Parts: sequence; C-alpha cells; structure tokens
Amino acid sequence: MKFKWLLAMLLTVGLLAACGGTDETDTTDEEGTDAVSAASFAEDEEGLHAAADENGTWIIIPTSDMTLEEDLVVAGTFHNGDDENEDVYRKIAAYTQDDDRNIVDQWTITVPQLVVQSENLNFQGGTLDGDVYVEADGFLLHETATVTGDVIFANEDYQASASLDGTVEGEATVE
Repeated sequence: MKFKWLLAMLLTVGLLAACGGTDETDTTDEEGTDAVSAASFAEDEEGLHAAADENGTWIIIPTSDMTLEEDLVVAGTFHNGDDENEDVYRKIAAYTQDDDRNIVDQWTITVPQLVVQSENLNFQGGTLDGDVYVEADGFLLHETATVTGDVIFANEDYQASASLDGTVEGEATVE
C-alpha cells in the first residue's frame, strides 16, 4: 500500500512536469510582497475546497477518490501555469500519469454539485460523480473524463462556449 501511495505521488509530480507550465511561480503582489504559487495537491475535502476557491491555484490535483458533503465551487481567475502572460485557464486533474503522459490512475470526486465559476475550467482524467453547474465561459469536459449526473448551464452563451468531449451520463441542459 505504501508503494502504491509513493508511486501515485511520483506520477503526480510527473503530471506537473508534463502540464506545460512550471509547478511553482514567484509573483509579487500590489504591495511588493513576494509570494509563491504552486499546483495544489488536495488530500482531503478541506484541501480540495481550498484549492478550488478564488485564492486557490490554477491546477487542482486530488490525490485519491474523494467524497464531499457540500458543493465544490471553482472560483477565481487563473492563468495557465500560473503565468499571467498565458491564457486564462484552470484545471482539475483527477488522475496521475507516467512520463509519456499516459493516464495511470483516475480518481472519482463525489459531490452534490460542481459549480464552475472559473473561466476555461478543464475537468480531465477522472469521474465527477454528481452534477455540474456552469456559470462561466469555456468549460471543458476532457475526453478522458466522465460526469455521472447532469451538466447544467446558467445560460446559452456558457453552453455555446463549452466543449463536452468526455462522457456525460445525464443530460446537458440550459437552465
């Protein structure tokens, strides 16, 4: 069991290296204070909520299957690789991969509802067991991902900007 945990962590580190950005970026806030921003490994419900909020990180990486009692709200504006020169982008990476970017393990996140408030959120490589409510442009359900419930868009513009390349077992509708 310890070997499997170690292997999962090593593969997750490989995932970060292969995501195209750095996994740690030095930034300076308005007051000139240095801060370090990194991908967020979420090991429990509290960690997943913290990683997904508006003060979280651009990539959210659960380290195992998780069951959340409350909705998971993904909020805030983030950039690919946490680099403000890159496109607005956010990702939930519910998987581990090897050095060749082959998915090794996939995680299931069980929630009443995933609420998407971050623009260009990509849910990739796992299963979201619950509904998705989209309140932002550019939602992507990657071809390697599954939603067991419904995907509900707050309006037609959000639906038109979305790509549901993965599997939606429920319905995709506009509220």
